[in-house]
Amino acid sequence: MIQKILLTKTGQEFFVKNLDQDYHTKFGFIKKSDLKKSNTIIKTNKKTEMYILEPSFTDKFKKIKRGPQIITPKDIGTIITETGINKNSVVLDAGGGSGSLSCFLANIAKKVYCYEIRKDFIKIIKENQKLFELKNLTIKNKDITKGITEKNLDLITLDLPEPWHVIKHAEKSLKPGAFLITYLPTITQVTQFVEQIKSSKKLFYLKTLENIQRNWIINNKIVRPDFQMLGHTGFIIITRKVLK
Repeated sequence: MIQKILLTKTGQEFFVKNLDQDYHTKFGFIKKSDLKKSNTIIKTNKKTEMYILEPSFTDKFKKIKRGPQIITPKDIGTIITETGINKNSVVLDAGGGSGSLSCFLANIAKKVYCYEIRKDFIKIIKENQKLFELKNLTIKNKDITKGITEKNLDLITLDLPEPWHVIKHAEKSLKPGAFLITYLPTITQVTQFVEQIKSSKKLFYLKTLENIQRNWIINNKIVRPDFQMLGHTGFIIITRKVLK
């Protein structure tokens, strides 16, 4: 469990898990007595200054345990803003994988259910649930293509190879006005899913998008885009239930 975040003035981060012993870095070590402090500047034995902070959710997210590829923050942010979920929302995330999306949604929503068919993945999700201390996340070893137990949902998210098998179940479990979000890696999958959504009488296809993220270097007079960028990770297909 991450207890503190150490941040150097050059932007390097260190994650402290044990506050009962000195913490060693390449810049020197920090006494355990200093690790008890928060939101101030401390020094290593080599006089390097560091900011010491309480860990936030996003700090912990950087240390999430991975099994299958996670849905990245750039795509999670789009899912959250496009659907407007909040502290009153009840959400179902299917194809939990490593649990990155389930955990992020549970940090915002009232209740999140996670369906995952692989028990080895469920073990990883539970470890990440413990990392974030999420009590409103319920994990189920269940195949969503066989049906959805929960009703009156505000959002269903799917990270599955054949999400079209879930359409009829989503029609029954979503409340009117709620969203169905599908995350797919290839355009051929997107095409097949969208065509089947368009034949639904209750779900309305809104749009398909992808996010490309490029950071910038800003250092005195050096202002340029970074040479590396986070390109295609997946397509986000947004649909909405329009009829009861």
